[in-house]
Amino acid sequence: MKVTVSRRAHFNAAHRLYRKDWSYEKNNAIFGKCNNPNYHGHNYDLIASVTGEIDPETGFVIDVKILKDIIKKEVEDAFDHKNLNLDVLEFKDLNPTAENIVVVIHQKIKAKLDSNLDLEVVLYETPRNFVSYKG
Repeated sequence: MKVTVSRRAHFNAAHRLYRKDWSYEKNNAIFGKCNNPNYHGHNYDLIASVTGEIDPETGFVIDVKILKDIIKKEVEDAFDHKNLNLDVLEFKDLNPTAENIVVVIHQKIKAKLDSNLDLEVVLYETPRNFVSYKG
């Protein structure tokens, strides 16, 4: 019997969507206002959902405190109040679109989980725009 345990988190970050190898005009045509050279920010919300078998000894799939600590270290401490393009190594050469951000977050959290656990991350860039990734 598999059960899913979820934890919600929040961080604020700035980014700019652009490709270094494209002209300003091409970047502007593709990314519009998100190509602002002075960056722009979002109040991101995420939900990390861990699915697995219930441990018969503890009754947990995962201790929510452990999941909370992983999210704090790997996401909130790493991304909150940062410029994703400039301050976060994973985006040095990766365009910080919502799609790429959710994959990076998934990889960072998944690396800290037991291999028998599945993970889905949902990232809200705005209350109406969100992406999800299950790896």
